[in-house]
Amino acid sequence: MAATNLLSHKDMPLIHVDALTRAELLAISARRWDALRESRPDLAPAVELQQRLLTIVIDAAHAIGSSRLPRLSLPPKYLAAKLGRGVPVLAGEPIPVPLGLLNGALLKLCDALAEGGAAESATHIRDAIANGSMEAGSLLTASLARNQDAIRTGAVHRGLAPDLVWLVAELATTPFAHALQHSVFDNRQETSFLAACSGWNRGYCPACGSWPALAECAASHRVLRCSFCSAGWELDTYACIYCGEAGDPFVTAAPDQERKDRRVEVCSACQAYVKTIDLPALSPFPLVAIADMETMDLDLAAMEHGYGRPPLRDFTAKR
Repeated sequence: MAATNLLSHKDMPLIHVDALTRAELLAISARRWDALRESRPDLAPAVELQQRLLTIVIDAAHAIGSSRLPRLSLPPKYLAAKLGRGVPVLAGEPIPVPLGLLNGALLKLCDALAEGGAAESATHIRDAIANGSMEAGSLLTASLARNQDAIRTGAVHRGLAPDLVWLVAELATTPFAHALQHSVFDNRQETSFLAACSGWNRGYCPACGSWPALAECAASHRVLRCSFCSAGWELDTYACIYCGEAGDPFVTAAPDQERKDRRVEVCSACQAYVKTIDLPALSPFPLVAIADMETMDLDLAAMEHGYGRPPLRDFTAKR
């Protein structure tokens, strides 16, 4: 597992998780996938598909890591002002997506989904991207902007499965989003920016605005992990990450009393939940996706009691 520099967000913009090589990521992920197959043989087909999808993401991340990212001219005071208004730093920025690096991943993801059970739906998406009826650059740009409405509307207009189009675009874009959040937050020591980061006490990602996939608890730190760019951040308060409720409606429980290291935080005030797991170290990118799948039983337990996850926030009006 990656060495983890667990500092509070009072000391640095985001929690730092050391990057691993492609070979290290593939080796760690293979062990975890094998363990999941052994513990949940009923999930074997789903695990096989997820492993293939994650391998494509790892390869895309390696390609991006070996290339030059677009230079973002985002002054510290400008970023500090955005964070102060509750707007993630990447929201609304005109960032050029590296289509040459990500287009291949986009098509490979469609192929993997088609072979893994999505069949005609994934094939139709691939064909639409390949023949240009769905422009890949626009799709990836909308995904980076977390513009779910635009992607769904475009998919429905073309007779494509909107949820599947969103998934394909998100998986293809996540390596770039991860690289961007590192380029913005790493090695920035300006006082105004650090002060704004230290004041961030919101449940959505300060980098891209997505909700966390789960919270990972390591070395006595409860770290929210973004479901999109894998950023990690801490909150000052122990409360519902969605509505801020800290009273009786907010409860943390372990569905399996034999596994109190795996818990669900539920809030009856907003009917939402987030998973919380204890780990020896934080998951490196993009292995947060494995932790998410390893804890699917927690999702089911929460949903069986009527809890869900809210839609993505819209930051258009706040920019």
